[in-house]
Amino acid sequence: MARFHPLTAGLALVVAGVLLGGCSSSDGDHDHDGHQHPKIVATTTWEAAFAKAAGAQDVTVIVPASVHHAPDYDPKPSDLTAVAEADFVLYAPFEPFAAKIKEAAGAKAKLIEVNLDNSADKATAQVKSLGTQFGTAAAADAWTATFTAEYDKLGKDIRAAWPGGKQPTVVAQVFSTWAAQLAGAEVVGTYGPEAVTPGQLSALAAKKPEFVLDNAHMSSGTVLPDSGAKQVSIVNYPSRDQELLTVYRDAAAALKKVMSGS
Repeated sequence: MARFHPLTAGLALVVAGVLLGGCSSSDGDHDHDGHQHPKIVATTTWEAAFAKAAGAQDVTVIVPASVHHAPDYDPKPSDLTAVAEADFVLYAPFEPFAAKIKEAAGAKAKLIEVNLDNSADKATAQVKSLGTQFGTAAAADAWTATFTAEYDKLGKDIRAAWPGGKQPTVVAQVFSTWAAQLAGAEVVGTYGPEAVTPGQLSALAAKKPEFVLDNAHMSSGTVLPDSGAKQVSIVNYPSRDQELLTVYRDAAAALKKVMSGS
């Protein structure tokens, strides 16, 4: 009969511990095929939407979706703990708390500065870049193909609603110009992110735009109240669903509605 040996048992336990540790979900989620997914921490739902579009499946968001203006948020200690445990940390340089995020990142975390621009070419370039870094390039490519087809369809729908069938003219907040591109509109002036001065308002009104595309997250109120221009509130990033395509669909619906006069 084989005799129990303490040293042999100890080695067995160590080996078992290593094997189990290598399969631990604490090092990232696994799918049904055993593929590991990196842990992503995104400062806002905007960065999270780009991450999900790139194929990320384990995404934690720091700023709650209920916060209307994300840069106003002050991260809690629990938020910074999540950052310390991440494989990738996504942030934007203009976020006031970016320094805290970078300081809290653990040794294994890779910090990625995300270009938060919804212009079609820049958005797809950012998604592809993230997919390459996450090891999810195939998923990023698949999303890009879906996005391109959907973007073209939404653009055609808006163009069909152009007043009188003519290209409309718009004034846009600087972070809402992507919506003008989606609509195929001519941008005759921009404003923000600083407060608009009386001189700027006068100059913008002189352009006689048909529409004003305001930024829902940094609204200036009614920008050209006496010009006759119709104002549209553009939302730049999703709420809880973290789906980037939702942003484009919602913007298209709002633009189509105002342009068709319905």
